[in-house]
Amino acid sequence: MKSVDSLAILKHFYPEDTPLRRLLVSHSEQVRDKALAILGKSGKKLDKQLVADGAMLHDIGIGRCHAPSILCEGTEPYIAHGVIGGRMLREYGTECGLDLEPYARICERHTGSGLTAEEIRRQELPIPEYDWLPEKPEEILVCLADKFFSKSGDRKEKSLARIRRSMEKFGPAALARFEAMCAEFSVKFCLRFAKNKNDCIVFNRKNQPTGR
Repeated sequence: MKSVDSLAILKHFYPEDTPLRRLLVSHSEQVRDKALAILGKSGKKLDKQLVADGAMLHDIGIGRCHAPSILCEGTEPYIAHGVIGGRMLREYGTECGLDLEPYARICERHTGSGLTAEEIRRQELPIPEYDWLPEKPEEILVCLADKFFSKSGDRKEKSLARIRRSMEKFGPAALARFEAMCAEFSVKFCLRFAKNKNDCIVFNRKNQPTGR
């Protein structure tokens, strides 16, 4: 896919060099680098430019949301930042004559391990009832890489075991989707209490542990 100037797009929506813009760019770079590292190890042939630029743009909607702990002073609920980001990119693309649909989809589908219409309805989340699930490999990869980093706290890379524990809080379906992402890119995690610290689990495409 033809490259877009993702940094220029970010600066269009965040023109001032504020702490929020610096946080956004830094986090997006972390996700981009992790996504490309996972891709390199997986041996898969994906659109690297889409992965890189999609990672840089995936959180573009946060500035319109209310999340003071990460410097976001907007009015919308934070859970909506992906959907908002998708809308922002489509509108910008229309104005500038750019096809930003693939990037808009990455924005919309990176929250958690994706969200289903049923989950949105059951939890009464303030976003449209729709299956916001990553489907294309590049969408899945950016969603997976994003789970390794938070925009709060020490912002260091999380272990897979820690991410998995977090996913468990959202129920078995969310956890299964996360494990499917790991399987898609042959990502494995080491057992926290294994007798051998090198003992690891890798999930196959049916999300069953297969050993090292």
